[in-house]
Amino acid sequence: MKILVTGAKGFIGKNLIAELKTQTNHEIFEYDQDTEYSLLKQYCQEANFVFHLAGVNRPKEQAEFMAGNFGFTSELLDLLKQYQNNCPVMISSSIQAALDNPYGQSKKAGEELLFSYSEETGANVLIYRFPNVFGKWCRPNYNSAVATFCHNIAHDLPIQVNDPSVEMTLVYIDDVVKSLMDASEGKEQREGKYCVVPITHQTTLGKIVDLIESFKASRAERSIPDMSEPFTKKLYSTYLSYLPEDQFSYDLKMNVDARGSFTEFIRTPDRGQVSVNISKPGITKGNHWHHTKNEKFLVVSGSGVIRFRKLDSDEIIEYFVSGDKLEVVDIPVGYTHNIENLGDSDMVTIMWVNEVFDPEHPDTHYLEV
Repeated sequence: MKILVTGAKGFIGKNLIAELKTQTNHEIFEYDQDTEYSLLKQYCQEANFVFHLAGVNRPKEQAEFMAGNFGFTSELLDLLKQYQNNCPVMISSSIQAALDNPYGQSKKAGEELLFSYSEETGANVLIYRFPNVFGKWCRPNYNSAVATFCHNIAHDLPIQVNDPSVEMTLVYIDDVVKSLMDASEGKEQREGKYCVVPITHQTTLGKIVDLIESFKASRAERSIPDMSEPFTKKLYSTYLSYLPEDQFSYDLKMNVDARGSFTEFIRTPDRGQVSVNISKPGITKGNHWHHTKNEKFLVVSGSGVIRFRKLDSDEIIEYFVSGDKLEVVDIPVGYTHNIENLGDSDMVTIMWVNEVFDPEHPDTHYLEV
């Protein structure tokens, strides 16, 4: 297919084009406000599908709403009619088209123009009334509260929330792109005469801000948000895309002594804690057991042995481990255990424990293996 995308450098356009280029062999005609107008004529003549994403939402003058959202749409449809190209046309409208404001009026006018075009030409038209769209590459301090909050909080800039109880309906950019990709294959989803993105999220402005601030704090806390909650997962990915480029990394507290080091990497309230343990040659760590706490050890560099002994037994069980053969060793409760570095270099072990360490109730009891 040959696919025309207007507003190619905009938020949705950039994400859609990236996915089209990654997942298909379609020829993409990219049109934006700085593209030569003569190319638009060529594109309208050849296109097999049109994604009309160009529009105006933050003009200097209110009259620009109608010129950008109605006027350019009219030009685009006139060119398609001129070349008798009745290919499907998708247009990005807004839920504000139902409201009586200059922006909504201009979007509504664009919708009606497209409906009339369909009646006249028989072309399939796909009108999406998008709610608030969020995700990577959205311009902050422009027309997206999520983008502004993510950018400002990540850059230690102030934010303003007039009413945290305001309810919002949002759609994630990847879900939007998936819906548009389906539409280009004739698999759009409709509610009445409008096309819809099937996955939406309802939340409040205050909840969004609380989540984003928790994402920022998670670095110092070594925590990870609850990725089982879809909106949290998508918002966290969005937040990371706004990190300052010189602050992608952050330090961890290394607990260092003559034996090596122990460093907490990630802690979660429901999935436990991950740490990195480095043992010097000849060093043995551990010699303790747990009632309920359980662990998984994974040696990723070096070589050693993990020893176990049940509390009421003299039998010692040994598992020889090495970074040359990655294998996970479970540390069951009721067994005292240790790990010894048998090599000539540092041994690095990834350790997972099922609960975050609680100094008031450590559940760690010393006993030599």
